[in-house]
Amino acid sequence: MKDERMVRRSEALAAGHADHELRALYERGGWDRLVNGVYVPSSRLAGLTEQERHRLLIDAILPTIGASSTVSHRSAAVLHELPLPKGGFEKVHVTRHRRGGGRKSAAVIVHCAPWVPSMTIDGIAVTSLARTVVDLARTETLLSAVIAGDVALQRCDPRELDAELQRARGWKGVAQARRAVSLMDGRSENPGESQSRIILRESGFDVESQVEILDASGRSVARIDWLVNSLVVCEFDGKAKYTKYLRPGENPGDVVFKEKVREDAVRDLGYPVVRWTWADLANPAELVARVARAVERAAALTPPIGSVRSTSSGPQTRAHLPNAREIA
Repeated sequence: MKDERMVRRSEALAAGHADHELRALYERGGWDRLVNGVYVPSSRLAGLTEQERHRLLIDAILPTIGASSTVSHRSAAVLHELPLPKGGFEKVHVTRHRRGGGRKSAAVIVHCAPWVPSMTIDGIAVTSLARTVVDLARTETLLSAVIAGDVALQRCDPRELDAELQRARGWKGVAQARRAVSLMDGRSENPGESQSRIILRESGFDVESQVEILDASGRSVARIDWLVNSLVVCEFDGKAKYTKYLRPGENPGDVVFKEKVREDAVRDLGYPVVRWTWADLANPAELVARVARAVERAAALTPPIGSVRSTSSGPQTRAHLPNAREIA
């Protein structure tokens, strides 16, 4: 048996191998049992992320679940390459086109629904991107769903999400899904921005994402992450800002200097600036208090001499929807 491929018990037996040979694959080391009756080389699993391992699990499970099943929920998110938090990748999720009969087994969770919009990825039937987002929004945490939805909205028309929410009327978790979808914004550039925006909006701030600050002559000074209550500029500083997006010949020090010049220009126009990092997101109450203090101070100052320009014509946004508190 070749070490570079997945070995199925049924195929091995048909090729003339015996069960004791298969047991020896993992009992002697060098092979792992991915799921009952399917073996893969240990070297193939080494170093894989949870999502990459789940992708193998989907391949292992598909021949056993029947042609009427469509990969869905978390498993569909893996195929659509949407971000998900760690944990919960032990079972493959599929949906069948019928009204009842869902079940769970050791490796599969079967959902049932009267409508299953699907597409094909790598030859696998999977729920559409919009349906996958709504399924996640019904079953995952608010934060997980919005982070995935923000990425999806860079490829998905918001109207498709609206249509899927309409089809899901009366389903378990649909109110939760509406709330999550209302918070999604395809202009978010990373999960830290998504989480920050949720914290700000859920705390009652008026948040405008990815706007340009203009000086008195209308010249663009900076594109910012958020303008809060039309007064305070807020920025999330992820590590990628200083590493991943370096231009040729730049080093992180150059980026830090450019950020300082940019921030000084924004402050000169009369906009206070609040910045935070991943560490600050671990204490949202303190972050909210910082922003609230900045808003209070800004309200007592002379109005900014600059102006703002929306970038809503960029990636898809749900910014036109009401605050999540209004529809919860």
